Amino acid sequence: GLGVEARLTLCNMAVEFGAWTGLVAPDATTVDWLRGRPHAPRGDQWDAAIAHWRSLCSDPGASYDRTLELDCATLAPQVTWGTHPGQVVGVLDPVVPDAEGAQRALDYMDVRAGQVLAGLPIDAAFIGSCTNSRLSDLRTAAAVVQGRRVAAGVTAIVVPGSTAVKLAAEAEGLDTVFRDAGFEWRESGCSLCFYVGGDSFDRPGRPARRVISSTNRNFEGRQGPGVRTHLASPATVAASAL
Repeated sequence: GLGVEARLTLCNMAVEFGAWTGLVAPDATTVDWLRGRPHAPRGDQWDAAIAHWRSLCSDPGASYDRTLELDCATLAPQVTWGTHPGQVVGVLDPVVPDAEGAQRALDYMDVRAGQVLAGLPIDAAFIGSCTNSRLSDLRTAAAVVQGRRVAAGVTAIVVPGSTAVKLAAEAEGLDTVFRDAGFEWRESGCSLCFYVGGDSFDRPGRPARRVISSTNRNFEGRQGPGVRTHLASPATVAASAL
């Protein structure tokens, strides 16, 4: 049921599950997305390509070492409490530390076992990165902030995932929605997905130390020296900024 943009993110980030790679079998959604794009096959080659793509699926009756089924309808918005993407919990659930590196992560993030993350004050909210700032992500986040305002004392930033995404979002007026809500609308790029000594979340006299971010890594110092990064979906980041 995922759109292609969500599939791209899922497969790209499968390494965070400890996988070599992630695959989603080509289907009608894939074909419709590829049709007419630059470098896509044309004419008879297009028909042959579709036939080949549809063969790239699991064999009937294939067996697996392990099968996991998740009912996303019962899954609460997820937010990381620690310093890697696996240290994560439902936003209304208590923090349950894992065994490896848990105490160091708790100390760095200044959270405690059993704490619920909902209501934890933040200094900044960041919607960006190649994985979670695609056009569909920006549409989702804009729907959350439409007609509302960023909370006082929170620095809120949106960085589109590419120039093409930025232009498409502006054509739909999404930039106006974010700006009217009090978000900064920036040029596309890696930006504060990671810190390289330039830009920061800090404002004069107001250092930003706790950030909720739609980016893809949250290790110590990822977004700046001493910055505590909570990873979440674009929708959850948007809601947290308000």
